[in-house]
Amino acid sequence: MACAEGCFAEEQFREACAELQQPALAGADWQRLVEASGITIYRLLDQPTGLYEYKVFGVLENCPPALLADVYMDLEYRKQWDQYVKELYEKDCDGQMVAYWEVKYPFPMCNRDYVYIRQRRDLDVEGRKIHVVLAKSISVPQFPEKSGVIRVKQYKQSLAIESDGKTGSKVFMCYFDNPGGQIPSWLINWAAKNGVPNFLKDTAKACQNYLKKA
Repeated sequence: MACAEGCFAEEQFREACAELQQPALAGADWQRLVEASGITIYRLLDQPTGLYEYKVFGVLENCPPALLADVYMDLEYRKQWDQYVKELYEKDCDGQMVAYWEVKYPFPMCNRDYVYIRQRRDLDVEGRKIHVVLAKSISVPQFPEKSGVIRVKQYKQSLAIESDGKTGSKVFMCYFDNPGGQIPSWLINWAAKNGVPNFLKDTAKACQNYLKKA
């Protein structure tokens, strides 16, 4: 089960890079959902679930690309700044690093947890330095489901970051998450619409504190 280059295809990294240059919104029913604070979010309905896949484009000012990628990958540090994290760590499962993440949900809803793999690559694309992180849910016996916590079995995320030409980062993120359980789809979609921009803002703030910490 060794991961090496096998977790994600080269094409997936290249696709994420390409979205920074030219958003791939044609040929599907992507809708522009919100545009605020330099961030634009599009969504695409996933018919089987009634939920949406999201594409996010924006600029995070005063947050250099390499620093943003480092902060995003630092799970220990995330426990300090992300108020929704209950548990978050990685462990070796048969030669592959697998992350476990339990997310706090407000009462009376159950917490959700994720078991996923992720991979970062720093690419040179025609002279542009682009940091790409891909993640997706998997199932491994080392992380059995826990009583009272709902396992999220459909999760994927891609993130591409490059310089905005100043002191910040140009960012592309694609995201889909099916939290399962009995939560109405309208509530899940509302939370995603608000949660994604807030997550990016929190990450940018975490970058500033990361600099101070270093």
